Amino acid sequence: MSYQEKIDEMRAELRVLNKTAPEAMKGFGALSKAVKDNGVLSVKEKEFVALGMAVVLRCEPCIMFHVEALMKAGASREELSDVLAMAIQMGGGPGVMYAGHALACWDELAAKA
Repeated sequence: MSYQEKIDEMRAELRVLNKTAPEAMKGFGALSKAVKDNGVLSVKEKEFVALGMAVVLRCEPCIMFHVEALMKAGASREELSDVLAMAIQMGGGPGVMYAGHALACWDELAAKA
């Protein structure tokens, strides 16, 4: 399954979750918006932090969504690589494996853009 297919599948699952737990998901959405819309860091910088955490926490759906968001925020592959290197340093061996996923996801999505 491609990363784009995984992203689409995860979005479909989240639509079901939104219908099942609308208030909780509305609250999570409000938190996400408040975090991204406020503060001194840019959205791109915040997405880099989120991606680094996603790699270290080994959350593949999180990795895919934050890579996609970084592409929309104008990040470069070189910036992504620098953040992945920091995530590897913080996460050790498991971080190496998930950093590979993040880079492959970027390359696949960039090829379709």
